[in-house]
Formats: sequence, C-alpha cells, structure tokens
Amino acid sequence: MKLYFIIFLLCSTISLKAQTNINLVPMPAKINIGKGNFRINANTTIVLEGSGLENTAAYFNDYLSKKYGFTLKKGSKKKDGNAIVLNFERLDYQFPGAYTIDVNSKEIYISGDNETGVFYGIQTLIQLLPTKKTEHINIPQLFINDYPRFAYRGMHLDVSRHLFSVAYIKKYIDYLALHKFNNFHWHLTDDQGWRIEIKKYPKLTEVGSCRSQTLAGRFGSDLYDSTKYCGFYSQEEIKQVVQYAAARYITIIPEIDMPGHCLAALASYPFLGCNKGPYKVMETWGVAADVLCAGNDSTYVFMQDVLDEVMQLFPGQYIHIGGDECPKEKWKTCPVCQQKMKTENLKNEHELQSYFTQRIEKYVNSKGRKIIGWDEILEGGLAPNAAVMSWRGEAGGIAAAKQNHFVVMTPERPLYLNWSQTKNEDSVTQGGYNPLEDVYNYEPIPKELDLQQSKFILGAQGNLWSEYLMNEKKLEYMLFPRMSALAEVLWTPRNKRNWIDFEKRLPGIIERYKFQGTNYSTAYYDIQPGVLVSGNEIFWKLESRNQDGKIIYVKDSNTNSPLTYKAPVLINKTGLYGAALTDTTNRVISSWIWQKFYSNKATGKKISLTTEPNKSYSMGGAFSLVDGVQNERGMLRSAQFLGFNGKNLEAIIDLGALTEINSISLHAFEQKGSWIYRPASVSFFISGDGQLFAPIESPVKLIGNKNLLYKTLVNLKARYIKVAAKNNGIIASGEPGAGNNAWLFVDEIEVN
Repeated sequence: MKLYFIIFLLCSTISLKAQTNINLVPMPAKINIGKGNFRINANTTIVLEGSGLENTAAYFNDYLSKKYGFTLKKGSKKKDGNAIVLNFERLDYQFPGAYTIDVNSKEIYISGDNETGVFYGIQTLIQLLPTKKTEHINIPQLFINDYPRFAYRGMHLDVSRHLFSVAYIKKYIDYLALHKFNNFHWHLTDDQGWRIEIKKYPKLTEVGSCRSQTLAGRFGSDLYDSTKYCGFYSQEEIKQVVQYAAARYITIIPEIDMPGHCLAALASYPFLGCNKGPYKVMETWGVAADVLCAGNDSTYVFMQDVLDEVMQLFPGQYIHIGGDECPKEKWKTCPVCQQKMKTENLKNEHELQSYFTQRIEKYVNSKGRKIIGWDEILEGGLAPNAAVMSWRGEAGGIAAAKQNHFVVMTPERPLYLNWSQTKNEDSVTQGGYNPLEDVYNYEPIPKELDLQQSKFILGAQGNLWSEYLMNEKKLEYMLFPRMSALAEVLWTPRNKRNWIDFEKRLPGIIERYKFQGTNYSTAYYDIQPGVLVSGNEIFWKLESRNQDGKIIYVKDSNTNSPLTYKAPVLINKTGLYGAALTDTTNRVISSWIWQKFYSNKATGKKISLTTEPNKSYSMGGAFSLVDGVQNERGMLRSAQFLGFNGKNLEAIIDLGALTEINSISLHAFEQKGSWIYRPASVSFFISGDGQLFAPIESPVKLIGNKNLLYKTLVNLKARYIKVAAKNNGIIASGEPGAGNNAWLFVDEIEVN
C-alpha cells in the first residue's frame, strides 16, 4: 500500500486542469491524477475497516441508490479487488476532518483521521461520480490528501420571516455536507415569528408563530397580502433534524434572539416588555422598537426557561443569543430599567445590554455551554466567554479577536447571500450586491490581526435571511453557486485558492447542480453591464462570460432591429437601452436587460466627495452620482446609492466650463425601518474657481415620499456646483433605530 503511494505519486504527471471531469469543490489541498480508471458497479463491495463507519457507508449507498439505481454490498477485501475500502489513518493536521483518497485500478481507499474525515472523503468521491445515470461508474485514478483550513465552516438560514419544511431543512443540510460545511446556524426566532416549540410557554407558538399578514412588496412599499402566516417546528421535529445533521457531522447552532428582535415573544407574553403591551407579531421587515425589558428579573427567568429547553434539544457547544439591532429608547423611559442601571452601577443603556448579555451568558455557562452573538454584544463590554459573529463589516471581529475572544466572520459584504448577485436582478432581494467573485475572493483573516490574534478567527459563515425567500427555488437560486465559492474559501488552503481555476471548474459544478435537481443562478454568465466615462462622455459597457453567446443591443424598447455589440455604447441622450445574448443562430438565449439613462449637464463630469461613503454602500464611488442611472424601483441597492452612516454628503462637480443652469436636483432615499432617513437639509452652491462657493438662495423643493427629489430652480451660469446634504445624525426617540447613527442615502445629481 505505502509502496504504491510512492510509485503513484512519482508517476502522476497528468495535471488537474487537463481532467475536464475533475470539478471538485472545495478543491482539495493536494491532488495528483494518474492514468486509467476504477469502475464502480453493482458487484463492487464496500469494506469497513474500523468501527463507526457504518453511517458513512449507508450515506454513500443511499446516494448511489437514488442517483444510479444500485447499492454496494458490505464485504471484506478480495484478491481481485473491486472494493471501496473505508478505514482510519493518523493524519496530523490542525483541525479534525482530514482524509486521503487513493484510487487505483482495483480498489478505492478512503482513510480519515476520524469518522468525519472518512465522511468528507465520501463527499469528494460523490463529486467524482458522473453527472448522468449509468450502470458503470468510472473514477479516475488519483491520490488526494486533504484537510480543512478553518475549524468553523458555517451556513445560516433564517426561518422566522419565511418557514421551510423539515424535509427541506434536511435537504439544506445535505447541501452543507456535500460542501464540507460543519455548522448550521438556524435562526429560529425574530420579530416576524417564533418557530420553535417551548413546552413551558405554549403561547410562543400559539400566538408568536403567527402574523396576521405579510409585506407583499419591497420593504417600504406598504403593500400586504392580507393572509395569515403561521408555522413552527415541534420539539420532535427538531430532534429529527438534529439527529439528521449529526449523521452528516454537522452541528446545529440555534439562535434565540434577545433582547431585541423579540416582538413575537412580546406578543405571546406581554409582561416581557417595558410597557406591557399590547403587542403584535411584526408584519413587515426591519427593526421593532419594542424589546425585552432588561430591568425586570422575570425577563431573565423566562429566557432561562426557554434556553433550558433549547439546550436539551441542541447538544452543540454554542447557543446563539442574537444581540443585534436592539433599540434602547424603551429602556430610557422605563423606570424598571433605569432602576436596574442604578442598582448595577451601569453608565448607559449600552452597558445595560452588556449586563443582560453577561447575565444570560453566566446561566448558559453554568449548563456547560457557551454563547455566541452578533457583534453588537461588544457594545458596553463583551461577556467574558462569549464568541462573536462579525456582520457589520469586520471591525467587530477584529476588536473581539484582539480581546482574545473567538470570532466567526460573516460580514454582510460579501457573505450575505440574500443580497443580489447581479446588478440587474429582476427578483426582489434584500439590498446590496455580492457577486460570485467577491464571495470567492473573501479572506476571513483580516490583515489587521497578527499571527497570535488571527488564531481567534474560527472561520466564516454565509448568511441567508429570508425576507424575500418565499420558496425553496428562490432560496437555492440565491444560494448557488455562491455557497460553493464560500466552501472553497473555508476549506482549501489559501495558497491553493485560485479564482481562474474555480471559474474553469464552474460549468462542471453547475452540471452537478442540474444532476442533483438543484436550482441555481446563471448570473455569472449573464450580461454584466457597467457605465464607463471617457472625457466628458459616458458609455454603456456590456460583457458576458458566456463564450458561446453574442451580445446584441437596442436603443429603445423595439427589439426588432437590434445591433451587434462591438464596443461600449455612447450615451448622449436620455433613453431606454436594452441588451440580450444570442446563439450562433441569432436566437435570444437570455433575458433582456433594460437600463434607462438620464442625460443632463452633470452626466459624466468630474466629481469629488469631501467625505467617503460607507464601504458597504459605495458601489461606483462618487461617479455613481453622475452616471446617468437613477433608482426607479423603490428599493435599496448598493449599486445605485451611496450610503453615509452618521456623515454628511458634500459633492463638488466640475462642469468643465462656464455653463448655463436652470435647475439642480439631488435624488435621495428614505426607508426608516432600515434606519435610512431623509436629509435634514439640502443646499446647493456655485463657484467659478472651485474654491470659493456661494450658496444658491432659491428655495429647495422636496418631491416624493420615499424616493426623494430635492430640486431648486435657478437662472445662472457656473462651472462648479457643490451639493450638500446634511445627515440626520442620531435617530430621534420613538423612531426606528433610535439612539443610533442615521443613514443618509443619495443617488443621482442632475443639472439642467
């Protein structure tokens, strides 16, 4: 056996790139390809050389039965081979789960450092199987030595906004197993629904699992479906799911959100709130102002009772307690909370939340478990043993690691997989833009950490929030292929990760999606539009990675006379432009994408910002304010807006020469539920030299409700224009997000 390994490695000269059928994801740490194949058929036996391998063998046989119509018999090694041998081998790597696969002409050996490692080896073998049903399965001769880069490889799913069946949760877990994820973060409670049965408090599911209706349009549209929405998982169902995940070596981390995002619990038991109700389960998205009363001891008794039942159901080390987006205005006016702050010597409401978290942590620790929470639990002081999930960028994770706390990186950009994956998404998504490339190129260990501090980065996690995931097909459309990219980020050694290689494997990865009946997005191959500037002119740039397609475009909605795209299209007037892909027979093979451009005197001109926008909402930078593209869908997209958190906008545009001006406009956006507020004020200034600016005295008129237009009418000449929009600063009491910095979102600046 060992001698064969040496000979095999010396003789393996065929490169992985030459093997078009080797489309593994995540890519193994080491792989050598030989010549020839091993054939699996109904006569092949599966040999178990070690106890505890029955589970993995049964999993593999179940897969063979469903996809190829036969199973393997258990047996012992035969002289003539024709066996798949599972066994254990000492593999000294940092994290458990390492394995080797040795395929020769007679046998397949899969060895793992433990049961999990053997299971991962089987997952790799499954990806070597053909993507069509056949009686004879050929596996290329190869040798793989593989191991995980990170200890924590996670995926999240929110079932509070929209519920998914037990059967589908199991399917979701199978997706995780195939990609070698080992943690499933199950978001079970929120303002919009309580989804876990708690026997001591039956109203949590009798009342808290139902909302009277659900937002039907985009957030902020105030359109509802008038249909009652209910559902939860019984404890017996949860036990099934936990057992199912354990058989796939996946730990489930349950999230019971507290002290914010608790409106479903408050509706069920109003005594938990500061004003004692009445409350109702939230029917829209966003953040509710009502939270748990942190001053009332009965709140802690309630949550401890809930956690007792949760910990009985979920045997993993961590219990997620949320801790994010907790408005503190109710606490400021609650006499019980204020008294608690005096009694406990707490300086402010942030320290009150820290007190809440530490009290809950102490209880969870007493049961032999640990808490993990979103990065807001850092505010006011981090609980002694808590781990942090850093979602608001990486700053929280960096701060926690520097304090020697364990961290899971899950920044919304690029790891929120419910964000759009194309700038021309035609379905409703939640805000920003996280394309496949950005997910693949994410590095979980921030450069700000030294070697010792970086050891506290457990890994990373992709998140799927379900506001706009109403069904399984939509969920998978948002999930794939981005989850495959993330799997490689978390498993494959950093120096082995290669975007170009992943891109070459992607068609084969997609073929496996098809074979397994998985829905997926083709956004990566769709037309990718962009706006370019050259001199004072703007152009519509169109690209596609579909090598077999040809791009055509039109300058109005008449698709009968399309032009062949050869170079970026000059945009010199307001109009609607469309583009699509065609095949060699000129048949349209993609959806048409449409973009309306608004040409004005500021379009394509030089622009600078005094203050940079938040990096999560900075697509296109300052140029996005003069690119001729306006938001017209009443939705938040980072590709269309610049976002400033607690900061003002000040933009200066150089029109290039003294120009006659009749009006100046600024487009802005308001969505209070997301803490986005209209500007406190908007002012316009003019200058001849770009240094000294004089204010325009003409009144600024506000047009619109959520999509806002600030416009002033003038009759003057200027070369430079300054646009200033003042941020609302700290959000006022009683408003969503009270006490936090307001967001200011601005879009296009027009000069006519």
